[in-house]
Amino acid sequence: MKKIILFTYFNIALLLVVNAQAVVPKYIAEANKSYNGGRFFEALPKLQSAYTKLGVKGKSIAQKGDMAYKVAECYRYMEQYDKANEWYGSSIELKYYEIQPALYFWQGEMQRMMGKFDLALKSYKEYQKRKAAGDNSHDVASAIKSCEMFKDFDAEESRFIVKNEIKLNRKEFDMAPSYIDKKGAIIIFGTGREDLTTTARDPITGEKFMDLWSAEFDAKGSITNVKSIDNNQLINTSDNEGTACMDSKRKTLYFTRCPSVAKQNLGCDIWFADKVGDDWENVTKISLKNNDTISVGHPCLTDDGLMLIFASDMPGGLGGRDLWYVMYDKKNKAWESTPKNMGKMINTTGNELFPSIGPNGKLYFASDGHPGIGGLDIFYATRANQENTKEMPAKWENPTNMMYPINSTANDYAMADFDGSKGYFTSERREGANKSYTPDIYSFTIPPVLFDLRVVVYEAGKKVKKLSDAKVVVTGSDGSVWEGLTNEKGTTIKWDKKQDGSRYINGEVSYSVIASKEKYFQNNKGAKCTTVGLDKNQSFLLEIPLLPKYELRTPEIRYYLDKWTFVDDNTIKSSDSLKFLDSLLTNYPDITIDLYSHTDARDTEKHNQALSENRAKAVYVYLVDKVGIDPRRIKPAGKGESSPAKWIDETGKEQLLTEEYINQFKVTDKDKFEKLHQINRRTEVKITSENFNPLTAAPADPNWKIFTDPLPR
Repeated sequence: MKKIILFTYFNIALLLVVNAQAVVPKYIAEANKSYNGGRFFEALPKLQSAYTKLGVKGKSIAQKGDMAYKVAECYRYMEQYDKANEWYGSSIELKYYEIQPALYFWQGEMQRMMGKFDLALKSYKEYQKRKAAGDNSHDVASAIKSCEMFKDFDAEESRFIVKNEIKLNRKEFDMAPSYIDKKGAIIIFGTGREDLTTTARDPITGEKFMDLWSAEFDAKGSITNVKSIDNNQLINTSDNEGTACMDSKRKTLYFTRCPSVAKQNLGCDIWFADKVGDDWENVTKISLKNNDTISVGHPCLTDDGLMLIFASDMPGGLGGRDLWYVMYDKKNKAWESTPKNMGKMINTTGNELFPSIGPNGKLYFASDGHPGIGGLDIFYATRANQENTKEMPAKWENPTNMMYPINSTANDYAMADFDGSKGYFTSERREGANKSYTPDIYSFTIPPVLFDLRVVVYEAGKKVKKLSDAKVVVTGSDGSVWEGLTNEKGTTIKWDKKQDGSRYINGEVSYSVIASKEKYFQNNKGAKCTTVGLDKNQSFLLEIPLLPKYELRTPEIRYYLDKWTFVDDNTIKSSDSLKFLDSLLTNYPDITIDLYSHTDARDTEKHNQALSENRAKAVYVYLVDKVGIDPRRIKPAGKGESSPAKWIDETGKEQLLTEEYINQFKVTDKDKFEKLHQINRRTEVKITSENFNPLTAAPADPNWKIFTDPLPR
């Protein structure tokens, strides 16, 4: 990984593999000298030349394998993953894995960052077989797990829209954006572009030493006024400067500076500078380490300015680079001198870098230790407490991978989230004009999730009968209220965008809808919808039945001949009508009803009267005992054979189903004769009140649950 991208050289010499050999040719010694000094850009042509000169016999095979491995390492540190992968392959062909089995692990890392997950898995497993027992220097188990978890990382749809800011980026490094104004119109970032006035170049990458620049964005998001933040060499010097943040008051800049002194292994430091007008003053290094070889960088401040979070390789961490913090001592007006590790919830045996604070105190950071897609991935952790004192410092929990398209198979890091819906980050993904895994600045936006609502009002029991001019009132949990009328199709307008551009239906709000119309009972239960937790566009269609203030006939409650058991077969579904009554009484808790049951005319009036009363009681018992409706709201009554039903015959004429009318089909059409009798064996419902009061209602008659035997035939 490019060490400048990680804000520091991080003791590069300690990371290198040095093979001591008794006698080596001068050209190999010179190549090793540059490589062991961490000057990869300088070492690369020397190593490649040495590789070409070496033969393929005797000791030269091991030397040639060593040169190939180091060429691969140079490309890895310079983040040219495809070339690194090829050279690891060359080293494997020379069986250098017998000396350095880790080359399989690093080849797997390169393959994963190239998106070749199957090949990466093979390389990781090969390293697993060959590594020395007890060697835990590389967490290959986590690498394998990540490969298996994220091989289909781009399969799921995402709300994020990610764009390479090609008008800002150059072919050189542009990275680690951070907002430096309260309106989100200006960012500060690190760059190694050729426009820099310095002529010195980084011996690791060959790029110019980095400076801090700023860029402004107009109302349309177009980039303007890209320039150095400092032309007086107070912040931007001949060293590397990058990865900065402003305090919440926008008065003090914290930034990383990595010195480059020949033949000295100096780590990076965090500095601060006060902004006075357009100038910088009081440029001061913060003392956070006890050894010059240790690196600290990537400053991040909590909104209250009391906690400074940063990345470091200082002793006492969990491995790689960890996130640490110090608290501000208000009394002495200085930062504490003893950093504390942020612990296992955040840190891993890998690298944790580039912390930043987003909306709601969310902590962003980059990690290659937590399971991820490839290289560094961006994670966020949620604030676990509200305190932030020396005794009770702020804490974060539940690190979550931000997934694609924020993360890719390449390194992704340095999130700058302005308000949760827009921001910037750095990615080295190889796409578009970026052909060399060079860090570029990307923007992200989350388009608002759009909702709309339409309401349909119809007559209860007759869904096909839509009601026009019904009044519909919508109330939101956010206090919003509006109303409208249904059209001739029983439908309101689509409530989406208002004239002022705002929306009727907004995110994280619950809505209640009530409908009413003259000569209909108001449906106080209405309908509900909610956008809480929804992250995709959605159109809501709510249907509300209104109950007419007149006798209501249920769809079909029918009975077998001379019985009070319900017919519920493929000819008639009485259960559907019973459910309708259940829904009716549940949705309209203030109404009371009478149940009127009937018989056909094929018995005596006394017999049929008793039979019809039992049929009404059967419906009553169902609603009271099975459904749980208050029995005081229902009154069953039998009508015997006295009220025949009406029927529309084949000619479209309405007929009263009297015994005389039905008997004409007794001989000529027996099926029709039975069908018409069946129609008379029915239960009807009449709404008697809309003012049921459970506190004053009279008790139900206990005899309504007692069935009587009809008189003998």
